[in-house]
Amino acid sequence: MRVGITGHRGLGVGVERRVREMLDEAVNAYDAADLVGVSCIADGPDAWFAEAVVKHGGRLEVVMPAAGYRDALPEWHHAAYDDLLGQASDVHETGMDESTPEAHMAGSEILVSLSDELLAVWDGKPARGFGGTADVVSYAERRGVPVRVLWPEGTTR
Repeated sequence: MRVGITGHRGLGVGVERRVREMLDEAVNAYDAADLVGVSCIADGPDAWFAEAVVKHGGRLEVVMPAAGYRDALPEWHHAAYDDLLGQASDVHETGMDESTPEAHMAGSEILVSLSDELLAVWDGKPARGFGGTADVVSYAERRGVPVRVLWPEGTTR
């Protein structure tokens, strides 16, 4: 089973704890021998999902939206990004250089095309900018990829 991830970044500590629990529960429901997690490994749900997949014994594939993607992520996340990238069994690239919303959406489109199911850490609201979580969910739905929304009830961004 190939499972992709999309989700909101910059979540508060309380929401983060609950989302991590939800991701762990979702990942642990898959047979580790058959699980391939597909992630762009950005800070937040992308990385938390990737960590859960690796911990569970699944394989990790990384989608790199742009050559400059890592440098556009928060500096405090670089070590975790590098660690996860080093554990990836495969890396997929868009061929784009600059880390722009267009590159992020192109990366998400590759991620969706590689996935049998998409987990979405999504509050159900429209994207705040092009290529946001809502856009990725909409793209997956148009492509016929099942989407499972994980969002702690009663929480807001």
